[in-house]
Amino acid sequence: MHWDHIVTNGHIVTSTSDFVANIYIKDGKIAAISNEALDGEAKEVTDAAGRYVLPGLIDTHVHSRDGGATHKEDFFHSTQAAAAGGITTIFEMPNTNPTINNAENFHKQVENLLPKAHVNFGLWGICLGDVNINDFKGLHQAGVIGFKYFWGYAVHKQTFQLQYNYSENMDDVFPPCSDGEVYDMFKEVAKTGQTIAIHAENSELINRLTSQAKFEERNDYHAFLATRPNLAEELTIQTGIAMAKATGARLHILHVSTAEGVELIKQAQLDGYPITAETCPHYLFLTNEDYKNIGPSMKVYPLVKYKKDQDRIWQGIMEGTISFVCSDHAPHTEEEKSGDLHSIPAGMCGVETLVPLMLNEVSNKRISMKQLVCLLAENPAKQFGVFPKKGAIQVGADADLTIVDMDKKSVIKREKLHSKSKVTAYDGFNIQGMPVQTIVNGITVMKDGTIQSKPVGQCVTPVHNNL
Repeated sequence: MHWDHIVTNGHIVTSTSDFVANIYIKDGKIAAISNEALDGEAKEVTDAAGRYVLPGLIDTHVHSRDGGATHKEDFFHSTQAAAAGGITTIFEMPNTNPTINNAENFHKQVENLLPKAHVNFGLWGICLGDVNINDFKGLHQAGVIGFKYFWGYAVHKQTFQLQYNYSENMDDVFPPCSDGEVYDMFKEVAKTGQTIAIHAENSELINRLTSQAKFEERNDYHAFLATRPNLAEELTIQTGIAMAKATGARLHILHVSTAEGVELIKQAQLDGYPITAETCPHYLFLTNEDYKNIGPSMKVYPLVKYKKDQDRIWQGIMEGTISFVCSDHAPHTEEEKSGDLHSIPAGMCGVETLVPLMLNEVSNKRISMKQLVCLLAENPAKQFGVFPKKGAIQVGADADLTIVDMDKKSVIKREKLHSKSKVTAYDGFNIQGMPVQTIVNGITVMKDGTIQSKPVGQCVTPVHNNL
């Protein structure tokens, strides 16, 4: 037998088991798993002795800016950053130019991204209300990973960038959708059986409070938090859950940032509704108190909030209310992130630091390696209909593997990030436990922090039984 790649002696970890064995890869798939050596030669052999071999890790929430604002980031760099951080698959958000608002643009984006993809990728479709509700079926059939609704935001008609703090005198924008439009969108997505994911912030409340804060000329982080309070997330999650209950939609709450949000989601799950949630490292590792040391790079939407919220989010992870952790990688340039706190854009790099930060919590014994596999591989793969092709180590699965060294210590340094932008809140963070090899479709893309291959990623689409 001629194997393409053999990974030997690794400590394999899944959500339910851990054992030492060899993995044999052929034609991009896992062809055999054995604790005894099998006959045959291989093009590549990786000795993983003393290291953990995980199912290829997934980041479900990435803004690579390609096409569109590629001066901030592009897919070539974002997928290098993903591979450097131990990620084998990313799900790309749809507010690009052209945006993923119909099947034609879905296929155009796949064609655009494939030559640049160092890791595998799925594409979200965007919900724009009546503007594209008749395209949802086509997007579903084309292969979107799910549907994203930026609740309460206007969207620019030409660039499809989000327009914060909408007012009626804005030109050339799609205004925020009415609740009636949102209800219809939930119904239409429910027909597909796919997930509708929402950015949950009440824009009317935020706009009102923001105008008052500017009038009072307050610009510190405490005052900024007062313009985007916990109530803004709580109100929208309440409405989203009510819409999901009424329509049967599978609702996913993006980047949960509040204790109130976790409580609402937990209760909906206890009531038997298919409501799921994610959170991000900035809500797990930062609080409002960190702004004085970190500064504007910490500005994200929803805002990083209080210690009580951080504690409840961690509890939500441990009890299973929150299904997975993702980066919300949303880079901006240094120049764009310098200035007035109200006016600078929200977002920072995250795809390369997601896994190291979470591995450090394994070292700290806050979570187990099995829990990490659930949070970063198995749960997202199941949520979006790509398991066990992704998120699993078993015969027949795609040969996506993340190899980690839990003895390796490192310091996150902004200048070493592979993204175009180097804006991160984690500069100087000490880490124990690092991804040391990223294998995508059987091919080593990253080893010991260095990119080893040309783009080899493929587009990932879910298995559908609807429509």
